[in-house]
Amino acid sequence: MSQPQHVLAIDQGTTSTRCIAFEPSARAAAIARRALTQHYGDSGRVEHDPEEIWRDTEATVREVIGRCPGGAAGVAALGITNQRETVVVWERASGTPIHPAIVWQDRRTAAECARLRAEGAEALVRRRTGLLLDPYFSATKIAWILDHVLGARARAERGQLAFGTIDTFLLWRLTGGRVHATDVTNASRTLLYDIHAQGWDEELLRLLRVPRALLPEVRDSSEVYGTTLPSLFGRALPIAGIAGDQQAALIGQACFQPGMAKSTYGTGCFLLLNTGEVAVTLEGSIFVAGAAVKWLRDGLKVIESASETAALAARLPYDHGVYLVPAFVGLGAPHWEPNARALLCGLTLDTSGAHLARAALESVAYQTLDLTEAMQRDGAQRLDAIRIDGGMAANDWFCQFLADILQARVERPAELETTALGAAFLAGLATGVWPDLGSLSAHWSTVAVFEPAMNRAQRAALIAGWQQALARALHGAR
Repeated sequence: MSQPQHVLAIDQGTTSTRCIAFEPSARAAAIARRALTQHYGDSGRVEHDPEEIWRDTEATVREVIGRCPGGAAGVAALGITNQRETVVVWERASGTPIHPAIVWQDRRTAAECARLRAEGAEALVRRRTGLLLDPYFSATKIAWILDHVLGARARAERGQLAFGTIDTFLLWRLTGGRVHATDVTNASRTLLYDIHAQGWDEELLRLLRVPRALLPEVRDSSEVYGTTLPSLFGRALPIAGIAGDQQAALIGQACFQPGMAKSTYGTGCFLLLNTGEVAVTLEGSIFVAGAAVKWLRDGLKVIESASETAALAARLPYDHGVYLVPAFVGLGAPHWEPNARALLCGLTLDTSGAHLARAALESVAYQTLDLTEAMQRDGAQRLDAIRIDGGMAANDWFCQFLADILQARVERPAELETTALGAAFLAGLATGVWPDLGSLSAHWSTVAVFEPAMNRAQRAALIAGWQQALARALHGAR
């Protein structure tokens, strides 16, 4: 029998759970997807059902294995990439979650973060983790669950409960509870991990009231963590790669040299820059990108599908002064204002659904510009080129507008599933499917490149309008 060739990637995202099988050529051979139910509540609450996530993960992996030549025998390894910062706490004895997963978008701990900032805690957090005190990150979500589920804090202290981001929860379930671990990229998003010492930080654990007994072991992103239960997929499959979705996309985009950057346009937008061996405090998280288009479709019902937005935007000769600040769950980097709310301005009687669609697309480009400028203030060089992925990367109008606003070359890869590909690369590196980073770079190629074409005056006027709209949203929050 020939050696197994396919590498599977579980891509557990905010709005869907997917499994993709990749060939040694780094091309997707099979894909299965399930939509994930969103549970919204007051005060910016967003939750997921961990059991739904597990059921969909198991189902999509089985579906993809069934479509791969040789079935499970043809699978060399399995990688996991996941929505970051989302929190699950479960019973060690049964594996049953004690509360719904609190999603990264959730704002319920904003007051607690504000209290800690007022007490002067942010300097310590930033020095150890490189992050700010914000409800976006995991730690205050963990403490909230322990404080609001009866008896949970005492059980956690006794070692009866386990915490994990989604990768850890899936790893636990896939291995039948034999492995409680995460990788460094997910650990670094909890506010509890010292990125310089590379370990859980006891002072941060005390500050944020998270018992050490809850936490998983932290491992490298590319190594064999364990194997799946043989009963799940027909044989034990090596789980050999884990990374948070944005770091996985950086790997999938082959951004291995300092100065290379990628931006992923999914539910949110996340810009990552390779800074090499130098630790630079950068944070490139936009909470709402594709979610704004989803709001147009599901909330306002002005479009039937996201694919319509390119044509709607293109048929308008100009933006008409309509701006959307999509602060539906607050504003992320570089503003970090959890109390901001979405703002739509510049409306007139002839404003149409096309103007709203264009404003939604434009808002993502403007937010990306804000990120790149903040990164330059943090010491990064100006970006000459950026590699993009995610659902919005397929939108030609958006890609051109992004290039115009950033004044940078926008490169769209031949394989758009770069987040899943990154997880597959990490698993394949650990199991010999690919020998080194150079072999991964050899598989990356562009299918389209967008060069800046907008004149300087038009660009300046558009950006000025965005800054005015943004100022209104921030003023309303304060």
